[in-house]
Amino acid sequence: MERTVYNADKMYTYIRGYASGVGMIQTLKALSFAREKHNGQKRKNGDPYIVHPLTMACNALSMGIRDDNTIATILLHDVCEDCGVALEELPVNDIVRRGVQLMTFEVLPGETKDIAKTRYYNMLIQSKEAVITKLIDRCHNVSSMAGIFSVEKLKSYIKETRTYVLPLLRQAKDHYPEESDRLFMLKYHITSVVDAIDLTMQAYESRNEDTETIE
Repeated sequence: MERTVYNADKMYTYIRGYASGVGMIQTLKALSFAREKHNGQKRKNGDPYIVHPLTMACNALSMGIRDDNTIATILLHDVCEDCGVALEELPVNDIVRRGVQLMTFEVLPGETKDIAKTRYYNMLIQSKEAVITKLIDRCHNVSSMAGIFSVEKLKSYIKETRTYVLPLLRQAKDHYPEESDRLFMLKYHITSVVDAIDLTMQAYESRNEDTETIE
């Protein structure tokens, strides 16, 4: 089955045109900066890395998200973590910087990875921009992980989604009730994909076990 390949240049042009038309200053700054910093990087599926934040931003716009700070946070969400960029280098306002800071995962001295994840997800709720970015990020990642992740990685990602992401989504409904419609859409998409992949893996493993028993 041929994989869908998204055109980074077309998405970039669309976002730039939309942002220019409605005066989204932070988005325009983030857009060019993200493309510059992700230049040469690849996703695990071989796509240019910039396709990931661009796809997320297009998804956000298609959901009716028109908040300049949120779209800018989406575009920059991996720049500090994956490109070695310091927070103060980001050419955006403090709201976007805070969103990117909360999206940047790191294990602090003395922490285990599990403790760091708990801290990370607990802090995300402090910023609506970060929460929306994390949920759209998870939507895109679960949608593209089949055929790319190993079985072990798929199981680990599904477990993390159920342990941390879905509780974050439920918490966000209380903190940001104005986003309830979008949060419902995001929950529906994430749970549908995760459950489908999980059930498919379980069925495959069960079939293999039955075959081994017969042999």
